[in-house]
Amino acid sequence: MKLLWLGVVLAWAAHSVFAQGEQDVSERRLKLPAIFGDHMVLQCNQPVPIWGWAEPNEEVAVILNGKSLAVTKANQQGRWMVKLPPQPAGGPHELIIRTRRETVRFTDVLFGEVWVCSGQSNMEWPVALAQNARQEIDTANFPQIRFFVVEKSIALEPQNDCKGRWVICSPETIGGFSAVGYFFGREIHQRLKVPVGLIGTYWGGTPAEAWTELTALESDPDFKPILERLPRGQETLQRLQEQYERALAEWREKAFLKDPGNKGEEMGWAKPEFNDSDWSTMNLPQVWERSSPQMNIDGAVWFRRIVTIPDDWAGKDLILNLGPIDDYDITYFNGEQIGSTGAETPNSWTVPRRYKVPGNLVKPGANLIAVRVFDMWANGGFTGLPDQMRLEIAGGGKEPISLAGPWKFKIEFARDASKIPQQPQPPINNWTPTGLFNAMVAPLIPYAIRGVIWYQGESNVARAYQYRKLFPALINSWRKAWGQGDFPFLFVQLANYLERKPEPTESAWAELREAQLLTLKIVPKTGMAVAIDIGEANDIHPRNKQDVGKRLALAALAIAYGQKIVYSGPIYRSMRIEGNKIRLFFDHVGSGLIAKGDKLVGFAIAGKDRKFVWANARIEGDTVVVWSEQVPEPVAVRYAWADNPECNLYNIEGLPASPFRTDDWPGVTVKNH
Repeated sequence: MKLLWLGVVLAWAAHSVFAQGEQDVSERRLKLPAIFGDHMVLQCNQPVPIWGWAEPNEEVAVILNGKSLAVTKANQQGRWMVKLPPQPAGGPHELIIRTRRETVRFTDVLFGEVWVCSGQSNMEWPVALAQNARQEIDTANFPQIRFFVVEKSIALEPQNDCKGRWVICSPETIGGFSAVGYFFGREIHQRLKVPVGLIGTYWGGTPAEAWTELTALESDPDFKPILERLPRGQETLQRLQEQYERALAEWREKAFLKDPGNKGEEMGWAKPEFNDSDWSTMNLPQVWERSSPQMNIDGAVWFRRIVTIPDDWAGKDLILNLGPIDDYDITYFNGEQIGSTGAETPNSWTVPRRYKVPGNLVKPGANLIAVRVFDMWANGGFTGLPDQMRLEIAGGGKEPISLAGPWKFKIEFARDASKIPQQPQPPINNWTPTGLFNAMVAPLIPYAIRGVIWYQGESNVARAYQYRKLFPALINSWRKAWGQGDFPFLFVQLANYLERKPEPTESAWAELREAQLLTLKIVPKTGMAVAIDIGEANDIHPRNKQDVGKRLALAALAIAYGQKIVYSGPIYRSMRIEGNKIRLFFDHVGSGLIAKGDKLVGFAIAGKDRKFVWANARIEGDTVVVWSEQVPEPVAVRYAWADNPECNLYNIEGLPASPFRTDDWPGVTVKNH
């Protein structure tokens, strides 16, 4: 019977058009998860699971380029799965999945290298906001690079499917995709000369526990405080939802309507007749923290700009584009509100603003655009590209009017935490333990992949000691769930950030980097891209994502593809006390150690009193010798141990050394929750 069925299947495959294939998707019983689609990249040179749903007990055939590669039968619940035999890199191919009654067809399918790109905002940070963004976008002609972005979602139970689609890399499509993911994938594509598929599943401002599977969190008593934040039971959820709605209403009242609220609007700051001659000027787009030291604030800032409208535009509907605004905005045209993006919009700071201007507001000559920007934390302001700020006729047909350049601005208020508390979060939110794993990772499993690249940790900085266990637990939970063995898991060590301190001190950011370093040492087939030299003091989102992608790619070439290359900067291995000096030994010295600059800096040394002072340091062969006249009997050394350290130890290949300390003394109590 199976041979007869195969014969029927192969006969069907000879036809180019099938009535069943035209059936409305919503009516089909034969379905596959969204991760399967036209233009997808399937992992080459290893078995490839294909799965979905059909009528219970229905036979399902999978056909590649007219050749049936697998036949199976759906179970009683209608689930089915096959594994295609390993295929070489290349394409395009046509993949057909068929039952007796229905057909699903995927075209332009490639086999190549598939990587999952995950984490928080520095992984999500798009190409359009990276350094040299315009050049990078204009040259992104790589039709064999494909990407799939998982739509943001949260769930308390593992989900079977997600939303998203495969997209071909081009200048028209790449701007919104992960910059780190793209630069990594481009390097792999150019080095290996094979198609590359990038699956982006990321969400800014999220902690590791949201991306971790439940049983992994339940396996260690140290994670009990995390699990206490996990809502359980319908009655509990309903009660928490009611509390949240009340708190959100109170927050909006304080943040937007009362003191300090919308005083600016009441005083007429949005109105054309308002006199703004005493306001300052700022060139946009930019985050306001970059404009002057006085603008290192959170709060509300108003922006105004006069734009001259041609006579033939008068009375016509316009489209106002402002690019992304960090975090929220209320936007006015000639004194009338035309749009806003607020707390209800997930990741509002990444959303390009595009508002319709009704024709009845548009007059010839001078017109006023006013924008109230409300920033809750970190950067604030206009974060897009100059050509994203423009005014154009709805439907096009005329050259847009650029809005990049000087705008008048005035601070309405600097945020006072006692008056404007942090925005309340719903009971199920992007910090909910397991919530993002369930909704944004589980639906991808067991799609065949080569490995994962990961950039996250900023949201766990306050709990760095807990991260020592949590991050390995996350990696192991993904590997266990995928059932594909210890696939390579490559991650970015947090970049330098915040104000530089004049003296050695403790640092939560350094402790989180140490937790990442320890993960590298204890979890097999992991790689770490050090970014301690490419961060920015006043921006948690450094624009240099090119070097991050390249360093991850070097780790991939070595760990995933077995190339004999230097792929890491120096990693501390051990120390030896030699009188009044300490000698440090390293792995990954490459062709040798070097100092970038006049002399080696970034080292501190301490005796038994644990008081660290800046130290002298010099390179001797593949080691570094450290000493200070203030510490005659040294016991410990630290390197780049700060939020934003001055440090310059590299190998000759140009890869920076990881920050480290030799003094994780027992008996030190660190509060972690």
